[in-house]
Amino acid sequence: MGVDTDSITIDEQQIFTALETTTEDAVRVREVLKKALELKGLGAADATALMCVESPELLEELFDAARRVKDEIYGRRLVLFAPLYVSNLCSNDCTYCAFRRGNPEVHRRALNQEEVANETRLLIDQGHKRILLVAGEAYPKEGLEYIFKCIETIYGVKSEWGEIRRINVNIAPLETDEFRALKECKIGTYQLFQETYHRDTYLKVHLAGKKRDFDWRISAMNRAMEAGIDDVGIGVLFGLYDWRFEVLALMQHVAQLEERFGVGCHTISVPRIEPAVGAELSEHPPVPVTDMDFRKLIAILRLTVPYTGIIMSTRENPEMRRETFALGVSQISAGSRTNPGGYSEEDYEMSQFSLGDHRCVDEVVRDITSMGYIPSFCTGCYRMGRTGQDFMDLAKPGLIKHYCEVNAMSTFVEFLEHYASPETKEVGDALVEKIFNEMPEGQRKRAESLVSEVRCGKRDVYV
Repeated sequence: MGVDTDSITIDEQQIFTALETTTEDAVRVREVLKKALELKGLGAADATALMCVESPELLEELFDAARRVKDEIYGRRLVLFAPLYVSNLCSNDCTYCAFRRGNPEVHRRALNQEEVANETRLLIDQGHKRILLVAGEAYPKEGLEYIFKCIETIYGVKSEWGEIRRINVNIAPLETDEFRALKECKIGTYQLFQETYHRDTYLKVHLAGKKRDFDWRISAMNRAMEAGIDDVGIGVLFGLYDWRFEVLALMQHVAQLEERFGVGCHTISVPRIEPAVGAELSEHPPVPVTDMDFRKLIAILRLTVPYTGIIMSTRENPEMRRETFALGVSQISAGSRTNPGGYSEEDYEMSQFSLGDHRCVDEVVRDITSMGYIPSFCTGCYRMGRTGQDFMDLAKPGLIKHYCEVNAMSTFVEFLEHYASPETKEVGDALVEKIFNEMPEGQRKRAESLVSEVRCGKRDVYV
């Protein structure tokens, strides 16, 4: 029997009632935080209680709990990736986006395959191993086949020391049979943001195009998972509506995926609206999210869905990115460009949105390393089949960390050997030895074995 792909529903009234009837209660908050430390996740009522936290003492307890959960599940590794924009052609009119079809200030472009290969080569030469392929929601004359060709091109590019080992994809919602074809291209995660779960706001900011259909978009993950893509990523564009509503609605979305498929989303992205050329709304977000509320929502997400990766993009500045690592973020982009051809041309005027972090990959890696985190370029889980339910079966008993930190170390040393500046290599080598000394014996032996292989010239080793 097929899955009902049109049955994702957001109970708005339930959310509004919860927000209206819940106030800060220290006893209740501490009960919720204690529950969160059991690493079994939280329900909507628990999350609502945490949203009411305002007192400095309780805020610090909330952030401390998020730090402990993040460390227990993910350890010290931070996954790095880069977006690769292949096209800004778009049939939608989203008032917050520079790529909207009615924007005359953006030059439209779809990279040809030679250009895709060149952009890929530049990313590989920075040290990247995983990318997020991004395209506007319209394609050149080949249609969806254009995306398939781009994926084939990217996987086909090799350099002396590296290649792209996993492609995640952020493209327009597809029909179920099209998702099956996408899966055959050996992608990693299919990523799609609802932008806002508040239906009235959704219609106000999506003026035209297929994206205006709220139900078509929100049901996309059902179709993807029915097609066999068991790693999916969702997200909200924070600033369009009340962040508290968005988080609770997102939780409803996750719960319905879990009910239907036995597993929810693999990642959640947390972008805030940033200024975009030719998109006036982006200059004045309807419901801006303060820095403090942004920290809160990341911490709350980490506690409510502890085994789900949280992605932080280069929309945020370096300082905010640093703060959120400890609060729950487990994946970050680095050295990003958000326009087609951006890695070779650096034409910021064609970007989808403004960046807050313009540092190159080497600088980001050195910064992460200096904080004691392991920059990870690992793609091992995808290729070993540790995705979807299999990933959760390892994550929930706390076993995934033993794979993640070991594989992070081998890919980090690959970076240090071939892509790092002398300054970054010095800091990185010191961290590697420090972490070896702190690892349990069994884990240390596995990590040392892989790192030794890398230093002897072997590449792409993982457990």
